[in-house]
Amino acid sequence: MRVIRKYANRRLYDTEQSRYVTLEDLRKLILDEVPFRVEDAKSGEDLTRTILLTIIIEQEQADGDAQVFSNDLLAQFIRVYNMAQPLPLARYLEQGTQLMMEQQKHLQDQWQQAMRHTPMELMREMAEENMRFWQQNLGGKGRKDDDES
Repeated sequence: MRVIRKYANRRLYDTEQSRYVTLEDLRKLILDEVPFRVEDAKSGEDLTRTILLTIIIEQEQADGDAQVFSNDLLAQFIRVYNMAQPLPLARYLEQGTQLMMEQQKHLQDQWQQAMRHTPMELMREMAEENMRFWQQNLGGKGRKDDDES
């Protein structure tokens, strides 16, 4: 697992690549499914969760049209924390998000398969299939008729 150290000056240092990184660099690691852990450079405390939340906040603010968390949803999250027995929300959200991502990938794969062929390619394949059909069905009968004469 890649270790990222966070220093007091708020800089993040990738110990594997021996260079300073940004939150955007960490976001790319997430998208590439590279596991990492962010730790405080002095204490070694795990800061990964805080950094992940910061990345989400930045992404939410950067793209107003693609916000995932509405004000109402965020207010409901705050209410969950105040419950005497908080709901097992983390597990539910993890499973629901995983299912949603799997379904999205499946739909994208199906769409790519459907769009793999251009209309001209589809017509060419259909024409070839029709030619094979006629050659098999008419070509064979024509030879038999020729043999009988």
